[in-house]
Amino acid sequence: MGDGERFQLGTVGALSLSVVSSVSIVICNKALISSLGFTFATTLTSWHLLVTFCSLHVALWMKFFEHKSFDRKVVVGFGILNGISIGLLNLSLGFNSVGFYQMTKLAIIPCTVLLETLFFRKTFSRSIQLSLVILLLGVGIATVTDLQLNVLGSVLSLLAVITTCIAQIMTNNIQKRFKVTSTQLLYQSCLYQALTLVTTGPFVDWLLTNQNVFAFKYTPQVLVFIVLSCLISVSVNFSTFLVIGKTSPVTYQVLGHLKTCLVLAFGYVLLHDPFSWRNILGILIALIGMVLYSYYYHIQNQQKSVEAPAQLSQAKESDPLINLEETASTINAVPSTAPEWKPNKDLEA
Repeated sequence: MGDGERFQLGTVGALSLSVVSSVSIVICNKALISSLGFTFATTLTSWHLLVTFCSLHVALWMKFFEHKSFDRKVVVGFGILNGISIGLLNLSLGFNSVGFYQMTKLAIIPCTVLLETLFFRKTFSRSIQLSLVILLLGVGIATVTDLQLNVLGSVLSLLAVITTCIAQIMTNNIQKRFKVTSTQLLYQSCLYQALTLVTTGPFVDWLLTNQNVFAFKYTPQVLVFIVLSCLISVSVNFSTFLVIGKTSPVTYQVLGHLKTCLVLAFGYVLLHDPFSWRNILGILIALIGMVLYSYYYHIQNQQKSVEAPAQLSQAKESDPLINLEETASTINAVPSTAPEWKPNKDLEA
């Protein structure tokens, strides 16, 4: 199996893990929040991150991966930014209608495309742009109902979109810039994300619910679901970094909307949530957009893989130093019984 096939297999595995774990944790959290009355989402997320950090620490101790330290300022800033973006998304949901919150999530893709185009000179083909429009249209039809606007909610949503986009772009760039794996980056930054939410989570949840998380009555059933949610979160957090590292922030957002459609479908099948023809139409349109995006994204990657060797060979032909080194290495590789002679002797001196 070649490197390209291994990479594709790893990408498919990461995408599948992300979908299964995310849908599972949504169903678990929905039962915890809706049925059992535990509405402290931000605090729960901080516990998720603490459990993820402890799990990775055990994995490191068992030598499942190697620790690789890099720029501490980057790690701390990245971790805090991720924690802030999670808190802002929760506040956006609390101070806006559900429909406007869904619009906020839809805005993350075009915002990410804009930031990557402006600051990283990344190009998106017309076909990919069209597929993203179809995807967003479908998800919008399926999920957006009421659009109630208010100043505070709009500001929180704007900040949530910006911080989320920057954090996801950083997730991809840090892995490539410092040559770290998704596991290494998650282990380094996870504690800072957790500490950010542990310190702010109870206050954020109090603003949203007017209840104290420490005064909640923790029954055995609630504790079981909290533990289950925390265990699933390890897979969710790991697969998030893995997907963004192997693909791109935009692809991760596309995958997120696929999860939304699956959650709607599972909610109807398993939990008997209300479902209309509008939901079905929106999901079908969104799936068409996802299929088109996957196809054009694959074509674009194939073109890049073909163009890269050609550009490298052109660079070699145009660079006399590279040609000189290749010629010298060829001469040195020829066996000879004559006394040793180094053509690059003057250069080595």
